[in-house]
Amino acid sequence: MVSLDESVSSQWANVENAYQRRADLIPNLVNTVKGAAQTEQDILTGVMEARAKATSTTIDPTNLTPDNIAQFQAAQDGLSSALSRLLVTVERYPEIKSNQNFLELQAQLEGTENRISVERKKFNDQVNAYNSYIRSFPRVLYAGWFDFERKGYFQSAPGSDQAPQVNFD
Repeated sequence: MVSLDESVSSQWANVENAYQRRADLIPNLVNTVKGAAQTEQDILTGVMEARAKATSTTIDPTNLTPDNIAQFQAAQDGLSSALSRLLVTVERYPEIKSNQNFLELQAQLEGTENRISVERKKFNDQVNAYNSYIRSFPRVLYAGWFDFERKGYFQSAPGSDQAPQVNFD
């Protein structure tokens, strides 16, 4: 049980590391856009505020409850939404879209989003192994005695079960 619990904690650190990489890329991305898109200050401010909220929301690996995971995920989803608005805004500025620094940062951000997805899946796999182990008889008895409690999973974002609609009108 201890080994599996430590595996969950270790994988949680990998998840946080992937999210931190994204948070570290954002100031550079915002600064690259800031010079060319001065009229979009509210969007840039929103991205930085969402980043601050996302990086301030942390969870102790010993307290990975479903509610805490949901709270962490909500902060990260807020940042994802702000980044999406920023990238949509950039579409109106050809000078930004052709800026090599921006293109490199955008590619790094896309790669980081993929890493986040992979780390979240690995985390859920570790949580599944841990939760299954502590809930099996006779281990369920020992788990209760020694306070090994179920861990929470990452859940898909609300509405992600619906395919996005693309309209070129």
